[in-house]
Amino acid sequence: MRTGTVRPDFAELFTPKLVTVMREGYNLAKFKDDTIAGLTVAIVALPLSMAIAIASGVTPDRGLYTSIVGGFIVSAFGGSRFQIGGPAGAFIVLVSATVAQHGVEGLLLATFLSGIMLAAIGVLRLGTFIKYIPYPVTVGFTAGIAVIIFASQIKDLLGLNLESEPAPLLPKLMALVQALPTISVAAVMVAAVTIGVILVLRHYRPNLPGFIIAVGAASALAAIAGLPVETIGTKFGGIPNALPMPHLPPISFEKINAVLPAAVSFTLLGCIESLLSAVVADSMTGRRHRSNCELVAQGLANIASPMFGGFCVTGNIARTATNVRAGARGPVAGMMHSAFLLAFMLVAAPLASYIPLAALAGVLVVVAWNMAEKREFALLMRISRGDAVVLLVTLALVIFRDLTEGIVIGFAISALLFLHRVGQSIAVESKIPLVEDDQPDTGNVDRTPYDVSNATDPDTAVIRITGAFFFGAAAAVAAALDRIGDHPKAFVIDLSAVSILDSTGAATVETFVRKATNRGARTYICGAVPTVRRSLLMQGLKPPHVRYRSSINDALQAIRNKRRAMEVAE
Repeated sequence: MRTGTVRPDFAELFTPKLVTVMREGYNLAKFKDDTIAGLTVAIVALPLSMAIAIASGVTPDRGLYTSIVGGFIVSAFGGSRFQIGGPAGAFIVLVSATVAQHGVEGLLLATFLSGIMLAAIGVLRLGTFIKYIPYPVTVGFTAGIAVIIFASQIKDLLGLNLESEPAPLLPKLMALVQALPTISVAAVMVAAVTIGVILVLRHYRPNLPGFIIAVGAASALAAIAGLPVETIGTKFGGIPNALPMPHLPPISFEKINAVLPAAVSFTLLGCIESLLSAVVADSMTGRRHRSNCELVAQGLANIASPMFGGFCVTGNIARTATNVRAGARGPVAGMMHSAFLLAFMLVAAPLASYIPLAALAGVLVVVAWNMAEKREFALLMRISRGDAVVLLVTLALVIFRDLTEGIVIGFAISALLFLHRVGQSIAVESKIPLVEDDQPDTGNVDRTPYDVSNATDPDTAVIRITGAFFFGAAAAVAAALDRIGDHPKAFVIDLSAVSILDSTGAATVETFVRKATNRGARTYICGAVPTVRRSLLMQGLKPPHVRYRSSINDALQAIRNKRRAMEVAE
């Protein structure tokens, strides 16, 4: 009877966690816990959603639409029990650049296309490949985004009078320096109060919703003291107290072609951000999310969000962690978070007009500080020179070039460094004995030490190759094989310690065997696991050019038997 790994079926991969939770038994007590958690997250998400929207170059109401519509769909159809969807600080750079280049309508279309791509990636079960993004790359682009978010908030943080703020970092900083004489003491005071309240509450009362309390305190200070600061009301005229009617963004071939690069960037970052957030939730709860189901939900959320005027939706680590710590029992908490945000917008929309932009800038400064994984950054700089290079290159490209370019190039450098390290780990050994009594058993094949006297024949060369034998190591192996010499009349190549053999490695062995055969030498390959042997056979390494044996001793015995038979024949 054939046994093997049982692959999960379609239902197991794509059943939303909401369905799973309901099947397990959902009662009033769990609903109460989810309601409290949803309210807690909504209080945190309210100022963040507006702040991220403003920093992204759109009106604050679009941030609320994103959290309400996108957040509800992510929780209702997602593959994580605790994921909270909405606008994320990581998207500020991409969204603001898209708005500047294509306008709000272009942003909505790019988000819509990104939703289709995300859903397709999930349906095609490609979500598992996101886990291959190297850790230095994620730390580098997160730190880069934090730097850009901080730089984007300096204008409102200091209340500077700046007509046009450049998007690139260096020109932006130069423009901000030139505008320093217009600094507003009132704006600095409001921002300082916001940041101070957040930090004090985080230290002494971490369970309280620091963001909303800080924004409320700063807003009250500005209103009571009559401080001359810019508010949501003075800049945007407040926010609506209802969701707009759904409608598709304007679609044409020309518009699709124009915003497609932005849509691809949204998709790439959305995959990384949402699945990283789901992994964080798993680590906090001991649960396991369904990555492809989560991506389908993210896709549906990004399709629906622009229909209501929202923009990019993704899983948010900070809000998801808040949801877990608040005692959420399942996806209903995320759905309630969206419902509470809708209620806040319906009831308290007029109050949002009094929120100072400096207060929201203070919130985003704290968010940027938290995003920059400072401890991890310092650790990676010390651990490995290669990881440090990947980290710094990714960081520099994200800050000074483009987020997607930083991820792609950082990944490429990581892959090359990995191939180089693996290629260097290959070893070709031809001295005896090849196996010591205290050498650990790999568990692949018979690695019992053979009799040293069996290898004293100068006409027989015993060779062991150890490690991953692929294109990155083929040149080193070929050079080592060439150094063995051409005098032996028989070769024994032990591949028992080779678990991976690609076509380049197989071609290297085939070239060696062909040269040995042309010189009249016989070659035996021993210990090859089934996958390695299959690669060799497909390369044409079949009898009589090469013989296969299970162990070195078997191969040496076959050589002796052949030699005796030849002597008898003579």
